[in-house]
Amino acid sequence: MARFIPLHLIPALIAAASHAGEITIEHRPFFIENSFAATTLPTDAGVLIKLDPKAWKEFQIAQITEHGSQVAKDDFLIRFDSKEIDQKLEDARHALATEVLSLAKAELTFELLQKTAPDTLELIRRTAEIADEEHAYFTQTRRKASEDRAGQDMKRSEQMLANQREELKQLTKMYEADDVTENTEEIILVRQQDAVAAAEFVLHMEILDHKRMLEVTLPREAKTLADSKRDTAAALKEAEVEIPRSIQLNKFALESLRTANLRAKQSLEDLEADRNLFEFKAPADGLFYHGPIENGRWTAGEFVKNLVPHGQPPLHRAFATFVPASAKLGLVSFLNGADARALKPDMTGIATLPGREDLEIPVTLLKLAAAPGPDGNYQADFTATWPENLTPTAGGTAQIRLISYQQPVAISLPTRAIHLQATGWTVEVKLADGKTEHRAVKRGRVSKEETEIVAGLEVGQVVVVPEK
Repeated sequence: MARFIPLHLIPALIAAASHAGEITIEHRPFFIENSFAATTLPTDAGVLIKLDPKAWKEFQIAQITEHGSQVAKDDFLIRFDSKEIDQKLEDARHALATEVLSLAKAELTFELLQKTAPDTLELIRRTAEIADEEHAYFTQTRRKASEDRAGQDMKRSEQMLANQREELKQLTKMYEADDVTENTEEIILVRQQDAVAAAEFVLHMEILDHKRMLEVTLPREAKTLADSKRDTAAALKEAEVEIPRSIQLNKFALESLRTANLRAKQSLEDLEADRNLFEFKAPADGLFYHGPIENGRWTAGEFVKNLVPHGQPPLHRAFATFVPASAKLGLVSFLNGADARALKPDMTGIATLPGREDLEIPVTLLKLAAAPGPDGNYQADFTATWPENLTPTAGGTAQIRLISYQQPVAISLPTRAIHLQATGWTVEVKLADGKTEHRAVKRGRVSKEETEIVAGLEVGQVVVVPEK
């Protein structure tokens, strides 16, 4: 561990090493002081508060605790207006319930379609077969039989009429042979005349029916049966394609409903998860800060201006920090390459706070980043021994000063007295006769305007130092 030189001796040591004109070489302490700004931050990360919603995008602040406030466990840190999302949740729950019922109905319909499709197809096939059979039977047998029967009926009616006329003729001849026609005979003749008239009417109707059957009824039935055969065959052909297709389409529709149902459930779950982001409570006693404290920095960007009622914080990034009361506070600094290379593990120094420069707070280097960050600076974490009468606050600033290198007995010169020649570093040494010569030297460490000389000079020699 490096030896620490009291800070009140540093100005005198610097003054002793800064004579102009000529300097007589003598042993004196040489040291390098590093001074840099630091920020008071928790040594353990605080609880970062950020919004990582899955679906909801509108978070309007209804209530927020003031920056730097001390809070107790379960106190509200921030609360957002939840009216719109609560309405959206209610609508989403109702919509999901409707979709669940629609899905159940579609599943039942699909199940019935699968069960009844074979029977439906078989019924259509049987109907087509019957239509084909009926058409074939009509064409091959029944049409000719109907024509024959109609012709036979008409012949029978003609024969019946002829018989009735012949009987009337015979009765008339028989009764005309008598001298006197009796009443009974007259009645018989009238009756036979009526029978002839009836037979004539029957024959007339048979002629009409025969003609209509041949010219209208049978051709019409032939066309009807042919159309039925054609239509049922087409229906069968269509059904053989459409019924399996309908099953497939219903299956796709059912899968779509299932997918939509799952998405609706997921959307509802996402909204319910987002609803949990509308209230942040303190997980323990501690302090609440606007702005994130992460990666050794407290960031108070422009978005902090929106951390007020009716304002909206940014999404997917930390916008506030909760620091537990139990958290220990240390100091974090971001060093340039020169300062970072000068530090060593466990190096100690002091820190002072603006306005309380009378307090010298011991600090120890806890960790130094092995590589620079994107800004080219190295993060350095320090532990601090805070005075009992001082309560530091996270985000406060401090100035750290430490001695990174020191030699109690050393030779040093003002840096302006050392010149770089082609052969290396030299100084102008005054000789006994008053003349001067350039003497090669080896440099050591450099501290502001002073440079350590590790070889090439001896105590008592006089070195010429150019004026500033």
